[in-house]
Amino acid sequence: MNATSFDGAPDATGPGAPAPSTDPGRIVLLTTSHRVAPGLLSWPAWQALRGADQVLCADGAHPQLPYLREAGIAVDEASPTAQELVDACAGGRTLVVVATGEGEPRLTDGLARLAGSGRIQMPDLELLPASYDLPGARLLDLVQVMDRIRAECPWSSQQTHKGLAKYGIEEAYELVEAIEEGDRDELREELGDVLLQVVFHARIAEEDEDAPFSIDDVAGGIVAKLIHRHPHVFGDETATTPEEVKEHWLRTKAVEKQRTSVTEGVPLGQPGLALAAKLASRVRTAGLDVELPRGEGVGYELLATAARAEAEGVDPEAALRAAARAYRDAIRAAEGSSGADAGD
Repeated sequence: MNATSFDGAPDATGPGAPAPSTDPGRIVLLTTSHRVAPGLLSWPAWQALRGADQVLCADGAHPQLPYLREAGIAVDEASPTAQELVDACAGGRTLVVVATGEGEPRLTDGLARLAGSGRIQMPDLELLPASYDLPGARLLDLVQVMDRIRAECPWSSQQTHKGLAKYGIEEAYELVEAIEEGDRDELREELGDVLLQVVFHARIAEEDEDAPFSIDDVAGGIVAKLIHRHPHVFGDETATTPEEVKEHWLRTKAVEKQRTSVTEGVPLGQPGLALAAKLASRVRTAGLDVELPRGEGVGYELLATAARAEAEGVDPEAALRAAARAYRDAIRAAEGSSGADAGD
């Protein structure tokens, strides 16, 4: 690596020095993800680092620096301007800038202005991602944020599973509403709210003295369950229709739970129509012949309606909500016409 100052003037000068090259050089902006362990860089990144005439980093505490230096890469702590960086590349030199977490916006904006001016010959500019976020990487951010909120927020630090239970129900209903309304932006937001409930409960569970568990335990449990209940995906079983998939699911679930009744695992606290439909579904799937109880009153009528809806493949809760929305719209229309009449 030839020592060069940021004004681009080579140290070797004088009558015997070779004529300066007109090659404008190359600038490589190296970006990394804080969600990937430091030092785990792509092969092109290591090639660029080892082939550079100079490696720069504005942040002396950058998490990558110890690993780069351990690999024999000399890194200079410096924060040159765009013009200084361009000058330092003169003569065909390659400079690699290890970007900070903010991505070096001051430097990239300055380089863009220089390139747009048309007054100078710009070096080759390359943005080289050295590590990438894998799908789901932002979940790590959520876990970290939840850790801090649990530790520092006066309200969040006092919450319990029981205290949060009502919010889980509310968020689930808001998610269903977003799905039924077809609002994509609202759907994304409500999915985030439901996810927050999962992470929040898992964070609280870490503090339990008798039976603690973490978000990793939660994720590990559902991963194991999904793999076990999809032998047609992860095993040697075969399923070509949704009905066969459901059969695999129910069979493996029965082995796991070792239940003595098809009613086990059906939460009685769910809405009445959903509860009735779920029980009817369990009866039908198990091939049982169970007559609906007969009695007086609306409750028994609703039970029969829910069972009929389930047999016809209709979600009675969704059907009733759709009808209720139509009723709501009719009410609003009536209110609007009433207001118009009052103004005549």
